[in-house]
Amino acid sequence: MAEFSLREYLVDSGVIILETRHFDFDSFPRLGARLMELLPAAIIEKQCDADIHTWLIDFEGTHLFLKAEHYAGVLWFEALNPTADREITDFLAHMLTKGL
Repeated sequence: MAEFSLREYLVDSGVIILETRHFDFDSFPRLGARLMELLPAAIIEKQCDADIHTWLIDFEGTHLFLKAEHYAGVLWFEALNPTADREITDFLAHMLTKGL
């Protein structure tokens, strides 16, 4: 089984929800770093709040958010500009259908 795969792609909002095993709030920094390595993508900035990790990343020259929320146990990419970033989010969602 792939480490990361596509759970759902919300095309109009530019949100890609990931499926992964062993995700929890404390494991996210390690898990997120592994995902960045597999893509490959670069981390630009990291923020951690009470229940959510938010990383600004660069994937193929496009900035996206990688978010991980504790209570819902969800990991997702979020386009900064869903319309302009559509080609990249389509490509990323397609990659994840095959699994990383």
